Amino acid sequence: MYDWKTTMSHSTYNRLWSEAHKELNCLLAQELPKEPHRPEKDRVVFFQRLVTLYVHYIQIFRQLEEAYDQIIHPQKRRVIRPVLEGVMGRILELKNEMVEKEFSEYHYMDDVVQDLKLTPEDLEIPIPRYFIRERSKVLQERDAMFATVLNQMKPMDKPEPPVVRMMTLERAVKIIQVSERARQGRLRAKFMREINKSSERQKKEHEEMTTNQAAVTIQKVPYAVTVWRGYAQRKKTKKLWEEEMIFLGMAMDPKLSYPSPMTLTVQNNEANRRIRQEDHEEDYQKSIGSVIYQLREVEGPEIKEAMKNQIRQWFLECRDATGSFPDYPEEEDGGSAILFADKTPEQLAEELAAKEEEDANKKQKGKEEVKEKGKKNKGKVQDEEEEPGLKMLPSAYLEDLERGHKTFAAVWQNRNETKNYGQRHETELIKEEKRKEIEVEIRKQVDELMRQELANWKLAVDKEKIGKSKGAAKKKKASKNGKRKKKDKDLTVDRTIESLFKELVEQELLKKPNSVKLQDYLGDYSYLGTTLRQSDIEPMPSLSDVRQVVALYAVLPLGSQTVHEKVPLVKSMLLAGPSGVGKKMLVHAICQETGANLFDLSPLNVAGKYPGKSGLQMMLHMVFKVARLMQPSVIWIGDAEKMFYKKVPKDEKELDPKRLKKDLPKILKSIRGEDCVLVVGTTNDPHSADLKSLCKFYNKIILIPRPDYASRYVMWKELIKKNGGEPTNNLDLSSLAKISDGYTPGHMVQVVNSVLTERRIQQLAKRPLTAAEFVTPLARIDPVFQEEEAALKVNKYKCLTGTPRRPLARRGLRLPLVKMVMKTYQKKMGKVARRKEKNNNLIVNVTKQYLISLPLVINI
Repeated sequence: MYDWKTTMSHSTYNRLWSEAHKELNCLLAQELPKEPHRPEKDRVVFFQRLVTLYVHYIQIFRQLEEAYDQIIHPQKRRVIRPVLEGVMGRILELKNEMVEKEFSEYHYMDDVVQDLKLTPEDLEIPIPRYFIRERSKVLQERDAMFATVLNQMKPMDKPEPPVVRMMTLERAVKIIQVSERARQGRLRAKFMREINKSSERQKKEHEEMTTNQAAVTIQKVPYAVTVWRGYAQRKKTKKLWEEEMIFLGMAMDPKLSYPSPMTLTVQNNEANRRIRQEDHEEDYQKSIGSVIYQLREVEGPEIKEAMKNQIRQWFLECRDATGSFPDYPEEEDGGSAILFADKTPEQLAEELAAKEEEDANKKQKGKEEVKEKGKKNKGKVQDEEEEPGLKMLPSAYLEDLERGHKTFAAVWQNRNETKNYGQRHETELIKEEKRKEIEVEIRKQVDELMRQELANWKLAVDKEKIGKSKGAAKKKKASKNGKRKKKDKDLTVDRTIESLFKELVEQELLKKPNSVKLQDYLGDYSYLGTTLRQSDIEPMPSLSDVRQVVALYAVLPLGSQTVHEKVPLVKSMLLAGPSGVGKKMLVHAICQETGANLFDLSPLNVAGKYPGKSGLQMMLHMVFKVARLMQPSVIWIGDAEKMFYKKVPKDEKELDPKRLKKDLPKILKSIRGEDCVLVVGTTNDPHSADLKSLCKFYNKIILIPRPDYASRYVMWKELIKKNGGEPTNNLDLSSLAKISDGYTPGHMVQVVNSVLTERRIQQLAKRPLTAAEFVTPLARIDPVFQEEEAALKVNKYKCLTGTPRRPLARRGLRLPLVKMVMKTYQKKMGKVARRKEKNNNLIVNVTKQYLISLPLVINI
C-alpha cells in the first residue's frame, strides 16, 4: 500500500511531464507551421528568435529530465526517453546555429532571461542522471578491472626484519639523570608555588582598606554596570541588523548552511523512488515475457489461420479477375503486408507488374531521368529565385519530437489512472505493442508457406513451371558485385578486450579519472555580456559560460548514443587558457559525468613507449579499438601545443613530442557518428605551436579566461568552506575578490591550503578569519597579467581568421576586434617582464593599506 505522500509525488511528476509537453506543443507549432517562415532580413531579430527557442528548450529539458529521473512507471519512462533525447539534440542544433550566426562560441542572453522572468540558474544545462545510473553495472565491472590490474602492478613489499639496538651504559645513565632532574624540578616548582600563595594570603588578611580605596571600589560598581549595558546593547543591535539583512535577502541565514530536515526528507524520498523504479522495471520485463508467450500460444494460431485465409482469398480473386494466379510479393517489398492494404486484386496485380517493369528498365531510364531532373531543377532555379534573408537550418529531431508528443497526447494525456496507485505497468499496452511484433514474425512464416502453396496451385491448375525470376537473380548478383569498403587491418585479432585493457593500464595510457563533477567547476554568470556586446565590446567569457559550453559539446553527446549520431559531430576539442584555470579538471569532469574511459596520449606520457613506426601504429590501434568497444571514451592530449611545435626545443628533442602529428589526424578522420569518442586537448602556450595545423586538428577551440569578480567571490567562499573554514562578517570576501584580480583558481586553492592549516582551523572559534591573512601568500604568487590573456585571445582569433576551412572565418569574424586586441598585445607585452620584477613586499603593503581603509569607507 502507498501513503498519500507517495500518491501526491506521482501526481506532481505527472503534472511536470504534462507541463513540459504543453510547452513543447507551443514550440512545435512555431517551428513546424503550416506555411514556412519567410526569410528574416534583420540579423538581430533572427538571433533573438534563436535565443528564445534555445531558452525555452532548456526549460523543457530540465522538466523532462526531472520527470524521467523520478517517474517510476516503466512504460511512461519509455515514452519520455526519446522526447528527452530529442530535446537535447534540438538544443545542440540551436547552439550550433547560434555559433554560425553570431561568430562566437559564447552567447549572452541577459535581455531574454529578464523578459521571461528567469534567473541565471535556469539557463544551467542539467546533466541527465541516467547517464551514470543506467551504466552502473558496466562502470562497476570497469572499476573492478582497474583494481585488479593496479593490485597486480604493486610491488610485493617484503617485511623488513626488526632491528634490535643495544643501549650502552653511558646512554642509560644519561637518561636516568635527565629523568631525575626533571622530577626534582617539578617538585621544587610546586613547593615554591604553595609558598607564594600562602604569603599573598597573609598580606591580604593584615592589610586595611583606606578611604580612597573604598571610594574607588564603590565607584567601580555603576561603571561596570554601564560598561555591561553598552556591551549588551551593541550585541543586541548587531543581532537585529543581521536579522534585517537576512529578511531583506542580503545575507544568508546560518541555519540554511546545513541541509534542513525537509531537504533530507526530499532526498530520501527521491532515492526510494529510484529503488522502486528498478523493482517496477524487473516486473515489467517479466510481464513482457509472459505476454509474448501468451500471445504466441493463444492468439498466434488464430492470427496465422486468418492470414492464410486472406491470402488464399486474394489468390482466387486475382485468378477470377486476371485469368491467372499472381506472383507472390518478394520479402524485400514487404511480403504479404502489402496485400492487406485497401486495394482491389486488379490494382495489386497492376502494381506488381509495374514494379517488375520498373526494375527491368531502371538502369536504362536512370541516366535519362537524372538528366531531365537536372534540367528541370536548373529551370526552376532560374525562374524562382530564393528570397534573400536568414533561414533556420533543417532539423533532424523535430519529427521525432512531434511523434513523441502525439504518443503522449493519444495514450497518456487523458488516461484514467485512479486505480493504478502503485504506478505499475499496464498489461493491455504491452499486448498492443507486442501483438504487432508477433504479427510480423507470423507473417514471415506464413509467407514461406503460402509461396510454396501458390507454386503447387500453379503446377496443378495452370501447368506452369515456376522458377526464380531473372530480375531477382540480377538483383542478388548486383548486390554481390557492389562496392566494398576497405576495412582497416585489425592488428590485435587474436587478443581479447580484457588483455588490451590490462596492457593499456599497465602502460599508463588508460587512467582512472578523478572524482569531480562539472558543478564543482565554480563560476558565476556573466551579467554584463549583452551590455558590452551592444557597445561593440567583446566580453571575456565567465567560467560559468565555459562550464555550459563543455556540457553542450562534450557531456551531452557522449552521454547519449542517439544524440551523438544525429547532432553536428564534434570529434576534437581544445581547451586553451593560462595554467591553473581548471583545464585538466574539466577533462576529468567530462569522464565522471558520462562514465567515459580516460586515455592519456600526452606527449610526455607517450615518450619512450612503443618505439618505432610499427610500435606507434600498434599503440594508436589499441587505444582507439578499446575506446570504440568500451565507449564512451575521452582521449586526452595534455600540452597539445607540443604535438604541433614550430621548432622543438633542444631539451625536448629526445622526447620526440611531434611523434603523433602524422598518424593521429588520420585516425581521427575514421571516427563516425556511432563512435562515442572525443579527443580533448589542453594547452597554456598555443603560440609556440603551428596555429594552422593546431586549428585544423581541433573542431572546437574553447578559450578559458581568468575568473572575473563574481566568479572569484564564489570561489573564495566555497574554497574556504571546503577546507574547513567558516566565512564570517570579519572576512571581507568582496575585498578579497577585488584584490585577487588576475589570479587563477589554482592560485586560490594554493593560498587557501597554505592559510587553513590544522592549527588555524582549531583557532577559528576564538580568532575568525580575516582577508589580511590571505594577502601575504597571495602576493608571493605571480598573477596572470592581462597581456598574457590577450595573447591567448589573439591566438584564438588567428586560428579562426587564418584558416580557410574554419566556418567562422568565411562569414567575416569581428576583424576590428581582432586588430584592436593584437595591437594592444604588441604594445603592452614588453611591460610584463618589468611588472614581474616588482617587489612582493610592495604589493603586500599596498593591499594591506587598502584593506585597512575599506571599513572606514563603508562606515562613511
